[in-house]
Amino acid sequence: MATTQTFGGGVHPREIGNGKSATQSQQIVNAAAPARVTIAMAQHGGAPAVCCVKVGQIVNMGQVIGEAQGFISAPVHASVSGKVVAITTCTVASGKSVPAVVIENDFEDRWDESVQPCANADALSAGDIASIAARCGIVGMGGAAFPTNVKLDTSKLEEKPDTLIVNGSECEPYLTSDHRIMVENAEQIVDGIVLAMKASGVSCAKVGIEDNKPDAIAAMREAASDKQNVEVVSLPARYPQGFEKTLIYSLTGRIVPNGKLPSAAKCVVMNVGTCAALSAAVRKGQPLIDRVVTVTGRVAKPTNFRVRIGTPLLDLIDQVGGLTDGVRKLIVGGAMMGNAVSTLNLPITKNFGGFLALGEEAISAQESACIRCGRCMRACPMKLAPAKIDSLVRHGNYDGAIAAGAMNCMECGSCTYACPAKRELTQSCRVAKAIARTKAKKS
Repeated sequence: MATTQTFGGGVHPREIGNGKSATQSQQIVNAAAPARVTIAMAQHGGAPAVCCVKVGQIVNMGQVIGEAQGFISAPVHASVSGKVVAITTCTVASGKSVPAVVIENDFEDRWDESVQPCANADALSAGDIASIAARCGIVGMGGAAFPTNVKLDTSKLEEKPDTLIVNGSECEPYLTSDHRIMVENAEQIVDGIVLAMKASGVSCAKVGIEDNKPDAIAAMREAASDKQNVEVVSLPARYPQGFEKTLIYSLTGRIVPNGKLPSAAKCVVMNVGTCAALSAAVRKGQPLIDRVVTVTGRVAKPTNFRVRIGTPLLDLIDQVGGLTDGVRKLIVGGAMMGNAVSTLNLPITKNFGGFLALGEEAISAQESACIRCGRCMRACPMKLAPAKIDSLVRHGNYDGAIAAGAMNCMECGSCTYACPAKRELTQSCRVAKAIARTKAKKS
């Protein structure tokens, strides 16, 4: 039976506005292929890929242009066919400068001969499925971009997981890319779920979808109707429902201990978009060369695009008719956990879920002194005291901030949003965590 518990804290969508309304009913549109793609070699968790092509080389769609390095890494593939015109660096949404390959599109969409459908996918072993995920560069598409094959390989875990948790909550207030994937590609997602269950050795799967997406819930339940061990669960709409630990608790009642991974609760967690990509990789041999991106906010025509990896963000802005008046902040990702950016000269990467242009409403009022109201504590899903951590960080007591639990902060932004004094509480936790990690590297 579906569980009905939900986590404590968080923010209800009605408190942060219905930003999803602009695109939640918009079907996914294939973005126009760009004249050039700039494909980053570091767009996944772990070690960056290493470029394996040369300037002047002709490449095909799906061809490996960056080879994975080490166990936690992922290969990178050409998203268009054409000529390699530069091996350079590019700035990605995080602000980092990373190695990149620039390909001039010949618009022939010529698939590489290595991209071949599987003759009998149902006969594949667990190891075969994980190997295909690795070869095709499949990574988590919910934001972290962790290599999927690493998640699926549970052979070395002391305690084997028994449940696949599938994240369809999409709790960010403006993004609807996962929503539309579930409505339009539910069967492919369910196929990917079944493959992921086989690869990870779990006995059941639970798909968590917030109850503000009834059409997605209906589509997923229909697609999974003949799968007795795949359960689609309607969850209360509350941010951050989609965070790993909160989702695991909502769907299973299990608690992931601080500092531990989902495997500590006998769970494997995947995003619905990742499941769809896994299905395409196993059935069609298709590498991860495109993804769905929501472009919304103060743009002329908010749209959900299926877009090639490496497409310039500027191209998408042009295709939605440009920015409208009054834009004050540009965000890659969601309003709560996305990165504010100062340029549109960015390439689409595997973990690029959306672009948001906001107006005056995004500009924080001048912060004032903490009034000790406790709203940040009530909003924190991790049961921290954000105001206390903030005070410790502002006074340079980083060890004290860590002792107060800063490393357990999920950086969801709920505390900052709830604070009537407009204090940047989440940022203080980030600072404490960054300093702690720097110290750990030096020691």
